[in-house]
Amino acid sequence: MCFLRRPGASAGWIWWRMLRQVIHRGLQSFFYKLGLFVSRHPVFFLTVPAVLTIIFGFSLLNRFQPDTDLESLVAPSHSLAKIERSLASSLFSLDQSKSQLYSDLHTPGRYGRVILLSKPGGNILHQADVILQIHRAVLEMKVNYKGYNYTFSHLCVLRNQDKKCVLDDIISVLEDLRQAALSNKTTARVQVSYPNTKLKDGRSSFIGHQLGGVMEVPNSKDQRVKSARAIQITYYLQTYGSATQDLIGEKWESEFCKLMHKMQLDHQDLQLYSLASFSLWKDFHQTSLLARGKILVSLMLILLTATLSSSMKDCLRSKPFLGLLGVLTICISSVTAAGIFFITDGKYNSTLLGIPFFAMGHGTKGVFELLSGWRRTRENLPFKDRVADAYSDVMVSYTMTSSLYFIAFGMGASPFTNIEAVKVFCQNMCVSILLNYFYIFSFFGSCLVFAGQLEQNRYHSIFCCKIPSAEYLDRKPVWFQTMMNDGHQHTSHHETNPYQHHFIQHFLREHYNEWITNIYVKPFVVILYLIYASFSFMGCLQINDGANIINLLASESPSVSYALIQQKYFSNYSPVIGFYIYEPLEYWNGTVQEDLKTLSQGFNTVSWIEQYYQYLRVGNISATNKSDFISILQSSFLKKPEFQHFKNDIIFSKAGDENNIIASRLYLVARTSENTQREAVELLEKLRPLSLIQSIKFIVFNPTFVFMDHYGLSVTMPVLISGFGILLVLILTFFLVIHPLGNFWLILSVTSIELGVLGLMTLWNVDMDCISILCLIYTLNFAIDHCAPLLYTFVLATEHTRTQCIKNSLQEHGTAILQNVSSFLIGLVPLLFVPSNLTFTLFKCLLLAGSCTLLHCFVILPVFLTFFPPSKKHHKKKKRAKRKEREEIECIEIQENPDHVTAV
Repeated sequence: MCFLRRPGASAGWIWWRMLRQVIHRGLQSFFYKLGLFVSRHPVFFLTVPAVLTIIFGFSLLNRFQPDTDLESLVAPSHSLAKIERSLASSLFSLDQSKSQLYSDLHTPGRYGRVILLSKPGGNILHQADVILQIHRAVLEMKVNYKGYNYTFSHLCVLRNQDKKCVLDDIISVLEDLRQAALSNKTTARVQVSYPNTKLKDGRSSFIGHQLGGVMEVPNSKDQRVKSARAIQITYYLQTYGSATQDLIGEKWESEFCKLMHKMQLDHQDLQLYSLASFSLWKDFHQTSLLARGKILVSLMLILLTATLSSSMKDCLRSKPFLGLLGVLTICISSVTAAGIFFITDGKYNSTLLGIPFFAMGHGTKGVFELLSGWRRTRENLPFKDRVADAYSDVMVSYTMTSSLYFIAFGMGASPFTNIEAVKVFCQNMCVSILLNYFYIFSFFGSCLVFAGQLEQNRYHSIFCCKIPSAEYLDRKPVWFQTMMNDGHQHTSHHETNPYQHHFIQHFLREHYNEWITNIYVKPFVVILYLIYASFSFMGCLQINDGANIINLLASESPSVSYALIQQKYFSNYSPVIGFYIYEPLEYWNGTVQEDLKTLSQGFNTVSWIEQYYQYLRVGNISATNKSDFISILQSSFLKKPEFQHFKNDIIFSKAGDENNIIASRLYLVARTSENTQREAVELLEKLRPLSLIQSIKFIVFNPTFVFMDHYGLSVTMPVLISGFGILLVLILTFFLVIHPLGNFWLILSVTSIELGVLGLMTLWNVDMDCISILCLIYTLNFAIDHCAPLLYTFVLATEHTRTQCIKNSLQEHGTAILQNVSSFLIGLVPLLFVPSNLTFTLFKCLLLAGSCTLLHCFVILPVFLTFFPPSKKHHKKKKRAKRKEREEIECIEIQENPDHVTAV
């Protein structure tokens, strides 16, 4: 092998160039030998994958198990909120605190919740009797387990002071209203204030989350309620941690939902919306059940598209069955990957619905590239050599893109990923990519060998019968000639490649390539790209994190309906934030009192401290020292019936004769708008830093925080890590690939596509949840998959002009790109008809990924590559120099042999 040194070229550059060529030729040689090996043993490479699929397919059926723990899947795995929950639980039992620590959809443990909504213009408080009838039906509802009947009183959370069931205070208000109605009193005499109201036993209760759609009496100083549209009641069940208790609780919840449905039929003047702890998981898993039929339709559409796009009029060279078998290859590899997942004790969740589409988008690209590689081989070669040439031509690029897929999703499956659903998905994708790669060069390669053998022996590509001679066909009817046409009438001695008649290749060569490289089209493409970039940038500035769990649920499910009504009528106040003071504090000190007042400023507080200070002021009692403060607190304040419930908020310790308050808690509620969850995150981010700088040592907690704590960072980390990993690999291989400018253009193209998808999906109201993040990771690889072959072919082309180079690149790879992207996009259409927010997000993101990639491959890159490097002038100079050298050699030969001239 000889390398000539260009004038001005450094020795280092020549060394790198030699290394690149050695690596590239070595890989080509390896895959050529692999192709030969597969073509010589096709039955083995066809049988082994099929056997593996059968083995692991049975394990898929036998070991299928859904994941029922929604928190472990979608909440950040490592967060400060979980540490705060453990600390808060060590001080005060969270099971006993469920009724105080109100949370919209993230209430821990077992519970049943119902919203009762009056007709428009109605007042729900006027229907107190009907609501109490429904309430009594819930209390009397029985659940049978092993011959024993359990009611709510057997399962409920008990109050510490009187061991009665914990019930919402709105029930007491409704009973007062009903008593007033029975005694012919007007409801105006039973004063209901909002959000804090005075109960019959003297307690002050916060009912901001139990009464919704409130209209207050104008100019009312005590915020008296004029009317209300909705009431929310929650029934909390005890959680002992035993499997039996949990099973009984689940049966009670199921009966509760059935009872609410029955009550809805009996009370048409009210609208009832019910929710239980299993509702979120059930509606999350419901997506998979709803999507099963649509995924089969999607598969049929992909099979049809692949079959039609692989067909030609030429019955000899048409390969419809190869397109069909290519898609089936990806299907059986996905079944094998699923079997491996379940054998390793994996549990299914609905986010894994995206894996078949992700695997299909990458796998069929390899299938169509191999098919295009086969068409580029010489027909006069034996079919085994043609298979080897196709492997040598295609598998180098496909190996690189598969490696980048594995790196990207491998980084997503790393410990840096803080969302378990994303980690599980990425682990599955890594296995799927490896199996895709193995099945394509083995199973599909064997199919290619058999198809090549049929073609070489002149068998019909569909009917597998011998194609008659041209003379025989000329004597047959037109329909027979059309079915048995092998293209002999189209070929001539000028045409070296009969595959040019493939309809996509013909369209690109004869029409599209000339149009897109037209000088009058280029300005419009530049304007189009500027518009694309503007909208993408605008969208990137408006990114929202997707901490709202309803983004992952079936859209017409009870949970989503409940959440929407809850957001509409009960979003005036944030979830109740537990404020835990976890060390002894001098509560009697005036400075401490001021600090506590400053911390709770702007919040609606439910606090024993505030009530105790007010009690001291009203009674004109002095408690300025520790002994008086604690003595009056224990012997007087906590003995009053209206303040007894505050015993649960204080932890006393006794050292000798001295009592101490070692920990206490109070509750904070903030006024919010309809976007309650976002404002709850802002409250957390506001309060948590104060615990580090204030003299009072406290923590804040609500069950919602577990799902929202640094969710934006947790959910975006996988795509950042994956993008960084791919970028690092491309930079490190900058001088080890075919041409450095190929990597440079690839980085620019992938960045443009990724930012375009990110911006446009934001403008399409897609939040940054775990599904959209997985789609962004996939977009990185999908863009590389399609842009890399096109770009590397362009930078290596030796034509005189850039325009001719891009035409050749499109002609060589455009067919495979168009086949794959069209199959991919058509396969997404059935997802649009699955009534689920999860599949809507999947459809939108993957549609944008495919469309933006198609736009760059066929519109943006073909135009921009004609403006920018690499230059093709040196190729033109080389060809001129070679032609001049050849002419000089011919002249010398003629001068030395004049008899040759005479002979000519």
